[in-house]
Amino acid sequence: MIRIQRWINKVALAATVALTSTLSLADSTQWQQVTDKARGQTVYFNAWGGSEQINDYIDWAAKEVEKRYGVMLKHVKVTDTANVVSRVLAEKSAGRTNKGTVDLVWINGENFRSMKRNGLLYGPFVTDLPSFNGIDPVKKPTTVVDFGEPADGLEAPWGMAQLVFMYDTDRLDTPPANAEELLAFARKHQGRVTYPLLPDFIGTTFLKQILSELSIQPDVLQKPVENADFDKVTEPLWRYLDEIHPLLWRKGETFPANNLALTPLLDDGEILLSMTFNPSYASSAIASGELPETVRTYVHKTGTLGNTHFLAIPFNSSASEGAQVVINFLMSPEAQAHKANPDVWGDPTVLTMSSLNSMDQKRFAELPLGPATLSAEGLGATLPEPHSSWVSALEKEWVKRYR
Repeated sequence: MIRIQRWINKVALAATVALTSTLSLADSTQWQQVTDKARGQTVYFNAWGGSEQINDYIDWAAKEVEKRYGVMLKHVKVTDTANVVSRVLAEKSAGRTNKGTVDLVWINGENFRSMKRNGLLYGPFVTDLPSFNGIDPVKKPTTVVDFGEPADGLEAPWGMAQLVFMYDTDRLDTPPANAEELLAFARKHQGRVTYPLLPDFIGTTFLKQILSELSIQPDVLQKPVENADFDKVTEPLWRYLDEIHPLLWRKGETFPANNLALTPLLDDGEILLSMTFNPSYASSAIASGELPETVRTYVHKTGTLGNTHFLAIPFNSSASEGAQVVINFLMSPEAQAHKANPDVWGDPTVLTMSSLNSMDQKRFAELPLGPATLSAEGLGATLPEPHSSWVSALEKEWVKRYR
């Protein structure tokens, strides 16, 4: 436990130093120049359009940035961000180095890595944003590392997702607080612990969580899997699973199809613990009658895996100043608190409460989170996702060993 926390601090500190090497705080004069140039610009924001709640939130933000900064924000609804990346790459190949069709893009993971490695991004610009002062990479390292790829100031953190566990307080007083305690818990409550069948996203996330906690060299997980001794690095995970599987629901011979299948099992007491990547899920399930009002959410003491979704500006944006103004607003405590409201979107904030003033902390404290939703502080540390290349390797080895 101590070694993983030391590693988190080391990675986050290095990222912070790199990001703040040019400006430790946004220079007010420079920022004023950006906002002056942004006035009158139109920003074409390419973002997934499959959620009415998210679309409504972006519409709200558009009204606010127009009213406050004179920037027009146009939501270009997309179904696959990879298509946006391909379009920007095609523009670069055609020599279109300015007046691009994309001014702002919602992005993370492989799409960010592709844009970064092909020189398709504007910046670095993130530390120049006044709202970046609310970001604490030590407490939330995923705000500066995107699935193992350093953000390097080329994308700004916008929202988060994090692995959380659930239990019924009527059946259980104190849930296990780490991987070792979970194993002991499974021994004591045989047949009442399980996790989703891989390749379900939550099932794979559970493996990554245990591996991150048990790993002697967690920094190796941030690098491509082909650069590591896979057998040596993952040996603690397989040893752990070999020990816990016979203690699981149906003796580990059968697994629930996905994380949603855990909900009725937790509801009727067949299992004592469940898990999800949506910190608001338990409260929503209580409201819909799928779970009893006594269910609560918790995280492991050293943190749980999470990832951040980001905002980036293409290299040939026609409105780079306007895009920065929009991003700065979307990262502000006001916009982040509005987004975190489950009645609006319910997307967890990238901001760290200790980095905010008392008024802004109050915004978050007063959110109607629901009975089972942890506060921003209650979610604790966010462990960075292993490099994306580990997913396939872990899933293949799991199938080989346990199917």
